Amino acid sequence: MARVDFYVLERVDERSRQLLACKLAEKAYRLKNTVYIHAQTAADARHLDELLWTFRDGSFVPHGIVGSGAEASAAPVVIGHPEKHADSSDLLINLCDEIPPFAAAFPRVAELVTSDEACRQASRKRFVTYRDQGHTLNTYNL
Repeated sequence: MARVDFYVLERVDERSRQLLACKLAEKAYRLKNTVYIHAQTAADARHLDELLWTFRDGSFVPHGIVGSGAEASAAPVVIGHPEKHADSSDLLINLCDEIPPFAAAFPRVAELVTSDEACRQASRKRFVTYRDQGHTLNTYNL
């Protein structure tokens, strides 16, 4: 069973959620872990691709988008979406409202939650599903 960490942000905006995804990906990369960031849409994946280059001065997170070439898919941090996704990594960062059907292939999952009520409701459903499946759950209020 996976370890699932819910990171609950005080802010309601999606940009804060995406910035947290970048910070978690950078930390995991520095710890020599592979990361898959699962975005809502292809446009969100492209936005995260850009954000990983600019979210912090001096940061370097080698990454690529699933389906944009073999080199991109072999990067330590890979970004995808429901139509094109990675099979497994050390960490799944989920930015979708649903649990991806392939989530069980990951030993760690990070669920990022804003204070937006719709986002919180969706995360509560994911929490219950993970709990019912027997995963180890942690919640961090940021």
